[in-house]
Amino acid sequence: MSCHTLKEYKERVVAIEIENVDLQTVADGEYTGEYDAILVKVTVKVVVKDHKIESIELLQHENGRGGDAEIIPANVVNAQSLQVDTISGATASSKVILEAIEQALKKGISG
Repeated sequence: MSCHTLKEYKERVVAIEIENVDLQTVADGEYTGEYDAILVKVTVKVVVKDHKIESIELLQHENGRGGDAEIIPANVVNAQSLQVDTISGATASSKVILEAIEQALKKGISG
């Protein structure tokens, strides 16, 4: 891995800002979302029913040491919010997973 790649990866992770998506605006359905931060790449499938997140499936999680962040989807379902704590030692993976979930939910916004 080049220094350029590592620098770009760090910049992408730092730039991630998780917005809370108003579930009342998300239509029922299955939505996929993904985010690629070069060294961490995530694809998720989010199922929404009656304005609640029913489930989040982690379809892909390419990570270095960020495996501990794979609890994030369950935490989001439990909280019904993207505003959950990142996992210590897996902050980058946590943020990339949250960003992929956000992207999926935004696909379901009606109006």
